[in-house]
Amino acid sequence: MSTHLQRLTDHGVLMVNGHFDYGNGYHGSVYLNPHRLFQHPSTIWRFAQDLIDAMPGDLVASVEVVSGPVMGGALLAHTMAGLMDGRRPLSHPASMFAPLSMDSHGALVLRAFYQDVVKERRVLLVDDMRNTGKTFERGKALIEAAGGTVIATVEICDRLEAMVDLGVPNIALVDYPAPENYPADACPLCKAGTAVTSF
Repeated sequence: MSTHLQRLTDHGVLMVNGHFDYGNGYHGSVYLNPHRLFQHPSTIWRFAQDLIDAMPGDLVASVEVVSGPVMGGALLAHTMAGLMDGRRPLSHPASMFAPLSMDSHGALVLRAFYQDVVKERRVLLVDDMRNTGKTFERGKALIEAAGGTVIATVEICDRLEAMVDLGVPNIALVDYPAPENYPADACPLCKAGTAVTSF
């Protein structure tokens, strides 16, 4: 087991053998628990620094805006934006932050204020975990509709089950080939009567 994977399981961040609703129309048995991940700010700072270390230097240098979906992706994006600036000369323009939030129906949106932030800028799209890749797909579409350009996606943990190819580099700190994701209406865990894991 890799050091990063061991750290995730030791901290109770990577949860396995459950029944999780990912909030994007899919269910599965593995979940990266953002509540544990962000409980101690130092934990997310460490993982964010490791993610930046894993990124090519030219990619880090070219990022103008860091964006991610609430809650975990946005907190990670905010942390990474600040840490990237700490590695750049003071003459380099400061990174900007543009969270993706949810509307009243639970759909991912980019608020008007942040549409102006990403317009004509290079955006790094960040999340704590990549499951199906659908959240990244929606986020990229929102950023592009606002006139921004997504140059890469990064996440702490990649389940290696992505169902979409966004055509940009993807960088993960940890690869965890978890069991298959299931559409919510065809989830065998639901059909077996297994309660959705709560925490």
